[in-house]
Amino acid sequence: MSKQRGVPVQVSGEPGYAVRNIRKETLTEVPWEGATTIAALFEQSCKKHSHQKFLGTRKVINKEFITASDGRKFEKLHLGEYEWMTYGEAFNHACNFASGLLRLGHNVDSRVAIFAETRAEWLIAFQGCFRQNITVVTIYASLGEDALIHSLTETEVSTVICDSKQLNKLAAISSKLTTIQNVIYFDDAESDTKLPTNIGELKVATFFDVEKLGRESPVLPSLPSKNSIAVVMYTSGSTGLPKGVMMTHGNIVATAAAVINVIPNLGEKDVYLAYLPLAHVFELEAETVMLASGVAIGYGSPLTITDTSNKIKKGTQGDASMLKPTLMTAVPAILDRVRDGVLKKVDEKGGLAKSLFNIGFKRSLDAIEGNMFGASGLERTFWDSLVFKKIRAVLGGNIRFMLCGGAPLSGDTQRFINICMGAPIGQGYGLTETCAGAAFTEYDDQNVGRVGPPLSCCYIKLVSWEEGGYRTSDKPMPRGEIVVGGASVTAGYFKNDEKTKEVYKVDESGMRWFYTGDIGQFHPDGCLEIIDRKKDIVKLQHGEYISLGKVEAALVCSNYVDNIMVYADPFHSFCVALIVPSQPDIEKWARENNVQYNDFAQLCEKPEAIAEVQKSLSLAGKAAKLDKFEVPAKIKLLAEPWTPESGLVTAALKIKREPIKAKFKDDLQKLYS
Repeated sequence: MSKQRGVPVQVSGEPGYAVRNIRKETLTEVPWEGATTIAALFEQSCKKHSHQKFLGTRKVINKEFITASDGRKFEKLHLGEYEWMTYGEAFNHACNFASGLLRLGHNVDSRVAIFAETRAEWLIAFQGCFRQNITVVTIYASLGEDALIHSLTETEVSTVICDSKQLNKLAAISSKLTTIQNVIYFDDAESDTKLPTNIGELKVATFFDVEKLGRESPVLPSLPSKNSIAVVMYTSGSTGLPKGVMMTHGNIVATAAAVINVIPNLGEKDVYLAYLPLAHVFELEAETVMLASGVAIGYGSPLTITDTSNKIKKGTQGDASMLKPTLMTAVPAILDRVRDGVLKKVDEKGGLAKSLFNIGFKRSLDAIEGNMFGASGLERTFWDSLVFKKIRAVLGGNIRFMLCGGAPLSGDTQRFINICMGAPIGQGYGLTETCAGAAFTEYDDQNVGRVGPPLSCCYIKLVSWEEGGYRTSDKPMPRGEIVVGGASVTAGYFKNDEKTKEVYKVDESGMRWFYTGDIGQFHPDGCLEIIDRKKDIVKLQHGEYISLGKVEAALVCSNYVDNIMVYADPFHSFCVALIVPSQPDIEKWARENNVQYNDFAQLCEKPEAIAEVQKSLSLAGKAAKLDKFEVPAKIKLLAEPWTPESGLVTAALKIKREPIKAKFKDDLQKLYS
């Protein structure tokens, strides 16, 4: 019998099937007594772990540009070892920055925006603001011009903190930013970005200068309360202009406190690799968990993680090889790429190496899935040392636990990472609106395709959605819209009461609930599985319902598909798809089949290439048991990848359906003509 992880609970509000974490009868709100705000948690942790390594950064030794055969230039970095700052030093830096901010002339009643890539100074600036109870607006460094103007104008930000390379973006739109008075930028000695000499009437200073101001002329702190708004976090805008979610100090601390209980033996011996955007709630919460636990955080970037990453100079170690982390976060798209990369290398080696990998993987998989003929503990140790040790070295060789979130992770990828990396994956489910806190897989749960029981900071309730045919009375498992209530549920949308009232509800007992729009079902052990999304369901001409997200998750398993958006017009009986194909795979197929083409864009137009990808979709659909009407009848191959910079995917690499539909409107119409 499986271990019980969540139990039904009676709660107020709209009737439904509610579950709580089995470990806690009352909701978790703090990691320890007195840590009710981010400011208090940071100060107390820095004092407790004062001499421990905290924030690590790699120095750029040199950079060079190489020219590819098609004329494009690529930057390659030679990076040095990690240079560390202790918890005590980081606290002093944050205090100095807080004082310097006021000495620079920032009005404490106005907001500060951080518009930068993930790095140590981001976190120090963030914590510094809370020393003076200043609300921080977080903005993705990849955000487009219109969304950036919208975010900064709506929140009436008066000080922007940014990378030196973002200064030019701000300079270009400065005439449209009426509330901004100060710009503080991280001065990178190795940066070759030409900096604007002035940005209108704005006061411009380096991060170092602001810290120096504060060190020379300290200001007494003015600390926040639990209900103070800590962050206005702009969502990645997958459905139009980004919305600002208001998070209290209590919200962020409650989620962190609950996650700390889930990761076993978390503490000073751990090292965490940070590379996802801190403007995303998943990374922000992960780093809050780490700093609360005395973990060392080493900063990297998605383009420098491994020895073979795009920006790493040949012969230079990637971030993971240099840091040797024990913990890291990942979004499913990145884990899918790790899996594809490993399988391609195994294929290329072929022969004995491929046979050994396949045998070792099959034996280990049988053992994990409880097959009585699977590998024993001793045999698994043998396979680990013979086959999987080299694969684990890609991420430094010491990973003991991975946190995954931002989108659903396929069961195949989860099993693959479990076996090849030798580490459990805690797959989380949460939203910006719930401060990333909702459900989290426990380390000893061997099942795949689920997101675990509710975190101890919240309750999860399923509410029947009659129109979609999902009811809490369904057998064998209750199903319905996922509604999250408790300490992690945020204060609502900034300056958007109408939308707030639509999806947030406060019940008669004062409990705050967020209606997610996701459809889930509870397994008998109290673990949640996401099975659909209300907005992704389209009714076709003859009455069949198609779940776009479910179909995309199934079809992305084709090795030809790098990214996909399925589209369904309710006036037709079939669906279509836009596909960004995997360039190496489709070009390899073209070579093997003597398909002539001048460049990749031309290959994507070839009827033979379209037919080959279409065939692979049919096979993937069959393997996932999709109905015939769920497999796209027509497809369009697109040569240009979808990136956060292009505005077509979020920072967590989820597709942005509306912008994609708008950009490729004519292509979609042609597929139906």
